Amino acid sequence: MSQKTIITGTGIPLTGNDIDTDRIIPARFLRNITFDGLGEQVFADDRTALKGKHPFDLPQYQNANILVVNANFGCGSSREHAPQSLSRWGISAIIGESFAEIFLGNCLTMGIPCVTTSSGNIKSIQNLLEGNPSIAMTLDLETMKVQCGHYSSTVKMDSGARNMLITGKWDTCGLLTQNNEQIKATALKLPYLAWS
Repeated sequence: MSQKTIITGTGIPLTGNDIDTDRIIPARFLRNITFDGLGEQVFADDRTALKGKHPFDLPQYQNANILVVNANFGCGSSREHAPQSLSRWGISAIIGESFAEIFLGNCLTMGIPCVTTSSGNIKSIQNLLEGNPSIAMTLDLETMKVQCGHYSSTVKMDSGARNMLITGKWDTCGLLTQNNEQIKATALKLPYLAWS
């Protein structure tokens, strides 16, 4: 199973409240049968409008894996394509002021930690990332702290979601694979399954 306890890397600041799932991945990209290629289209319309000046286009953030956002991130429609596109771009954790509930659930299903902290802490981290894009970041789900260079702050997360991530129970496929023999034994006892 895939435990998520400490995520390290660099960050990418994305400022603005109420960034919805339609902006994260525009609807015209939802026709794909798989999620392949969605990473290239993340924030497609915003990136086009900003003509290469969107944080996801700037060269200094191309290897970033921790997204730092403001309030109500992921609001709007419930499409799971939004966290899929972020993940396929390279995002492995999101720190924000607040998240839309369905977006938060979709991220948890994929093993992407979404933690919250105060508006002041978010602004400080975003400013640090704008001033020094290569600054090291660490999100520790055991201590519930985020470190950005010398700056540190506490973060919050629902205790159930946190437990699922640090124990690996978010990974349902991993759970099934790990407990394969137990599943077979239970299936053999079910009267409505015919086994030869």
